[in-house]
Amino acid sequence: MTKNVVWHEGAVKRGERERATGGPGATIWLTGLSGSGKSTIAFAVEKRLVASGRAAYVLDGDNLRQGINSDLAFSREDRSENVRRVGEIARLMADACLVVLVPLISPYREDRSEVRSRHELIGLRFFEVYVDTPIEVCEQRDPKGLYARARAGEISGMTGVDDPYEPPESPDVTLDSSTMTVGGAADSLLAAVNP
Repeated sequence: MTKNVVWHEGAVKRGERERATGGPGATIWLTGLSGSGKSTIAFAVEKRLVASGRAAYVLDGDNLRQGINSDLAFSREDRSENVRRVGEIARLMADACLVVLVPLISPYREDRSEVRSRHELIGLRFFEVYVDTPIEVCEQRDPKGLYARARAGEISGMTGVDDPYEPPESPDVTLDSSTMTVGGAADSLLAAVNP
């Protein structure tokens, strides 16, 4: 915690924000390997929430690495800092009573746990969603060509190939996009978390 910095409470209470945004805020954190379907599911859920009158937004990892996290690489330290920054943004947005969807590989349990703790500290809902799609399926999809490049030795530090991925031990929701349609995954997720 930074010294000499105090949280400034605004004049708008959370209940007032909930009335303006259609309900309470929450962060829905989708973790899983590259190509598992995290972003596709997140964008489908966002579309459904907005259509139903809920304020929602997707904080996509690739989008954030083009701006606020453009200074980070893919070392363990940089991945942890990436998760920390995105977690803090999500926390602020959830406090503003948006439903925030975060499709981020976020390979380390400790980092995800810290994001959850920061949300719970101020009474915000946090849901960890494990998109548990087999790596063989992720490699077949390979939307960015990263698995092929990693297997060819062109890049290193690929999560699931030569860098670890620590699956959640007790996720709030588990989805396998290899056995579900995008719509079915979105339905299951929304039914489980009821944001």
